[in-house]
Amino acid sequence: VQLQASGGGLVQSGGSLRLSCAASDITLDYYAIGWFRQAPGKEREPVSCMSSSGSSTYYSDSVKGRFTISRDNAEKMMYLQMNSLKPEDTAVYYCAADRQPYSGTYPLRTMNYWGKGTLVTVSS
Repeated sequence: VQLQASGGGLVQSGGSLRLSCAASDITLDYYAIGWFRQAPGKEREPVSCMSSSGSSTYYSDSVKGRFTISRDNAEKMMYLQMNSLKPEDTAVYYCAADRQPYSGTYPLRTMNYWGKGTLVTVSS
């Protein structure tokens, strides 16, 4: 199984980016997915998670209302649309997947499969 994140880059505060994550050798339909980030000197934290069907989602308080997670199971893709970006959103963003039931009421933390990460830098 491979997950490949892309779409990171340098953007000004208030701007937008769309992260993509391509999955291979996996039937994504059966997997909960998540986006996580790790800022310099900080621990990795969950940003947004979604159930296998897409019916349940979780957003951290810091991104709620600004970020949107989505998925295309047929294309084996997951996305994170990031709007109104702030300098504190600067981090390496990781996509992840895990075959588990998920209600969306809590952040996922233990995931079986991880992508390598894509750097998002938001300038002030």
